[in-house]
Amino acid sequence: MKFLTALLMVVLANAALADGDERPSFGVAGLLSGKNKEDLPPIILSAGEPISSAPWVLKSGTYYEFEIQGDGSQELALVGPEFFRAIWIDEIVVEGLEIRPLGLDSVEFDEAGEMEIGFIAIKPGAYYMKIPGTTGETQRVEITIE
Repeated sequence: MKFLTALLMVVLANAALADGDERPSFGVAGLLSGKNKEDLPPIILSAGEPISSAPWVLKSGTYYEFEIQGDGSQELALVGPEFFRAIWIDEIVVEGLEIRPLGLDSVEFDEAGEMEIGFIAIKPGAYYMKIPGTTGETQRVEITIE
């Protein structure tokens, strides 16, 4: 319920902007328009390798897409329940299959594969995604939603 309220507030705030505002004007699809979309660097799941090269700084109300690539070197998962609750997931694409979940806690790769996640950043704050059971900085990506 909190996410729907936050999403509604973002939509209403953007709809109320005057024509002379510096913010981008959205197309027919509003928040889901191509003008409001940014690609993020991929997350790589590989045994002993860093999962990301830099932290992510996201803007609330912007649509993002990123890929998670597992090389199959080890069974690896990625968790980030607080982050996944601070965003609205539009879709997850796995081998051409589109999944539209109501929520997400984690994903896991038992073998090599790739998925793409499209979402709108909603709730400002500091978050992370990481490989569960790890403590190293290279095994997590820090995320800030402004």
